[in-house]
Amino acid sequence: MPDPLTFTSATPRYSLPLLHVGQAQKEAFVNEALGLADVLLHCTVQGSNAAPPENSLDGEAWLILENATGSWEGHEGEIAVRQGGGWLFVTPRDGMRVFDRSTGCEALFFGSWRKASLPLEPLGGSSVDGEARAAIKDLVSALQALGILPSA
Repeated sequence: MPDPLTFTSATPRYSLPLLHVGQAQKEAFVNEALGLADVLLHCTVQGSNAAPPENSLDGEAWLILENATGSWEGHEGEIAVRQGGGWLFVTPRDGMRVFDRSTGCEALFFGSWRKASLPLEPLGGSSVDGEARAAIKDLVSALQALGILPSA
């Protein structure tokens, strides 16, 4: 049976730092946990990039692309958020969703970041079914309004 007074030092999913009884400088651990929670709650990213933007403001988050450079090197696929003049990195977990402001739609992480693509409008064929095409167009519009598909 494990010792009931033994604690882990971080949460299992996002490694939020945990406090211990009598711990010195608790504010540093609490502030780090609050910073990570601020990034993860209803996460919104500015877009995707391989290099840190030069004029990024605190609170802005980005998805890091392959072949990252500068201070993002080695953090491909992670979320980078500007905080306190530096970069804080979050490793995504399967099922995590973010809203991408540059495309106006969501991205889903499942081994890698996945984004929906806009389907091609049906054209041609031996018979034209106006009702079917109108229904498909309405479905695509609804998925765009929900941020699942990008706008044309």
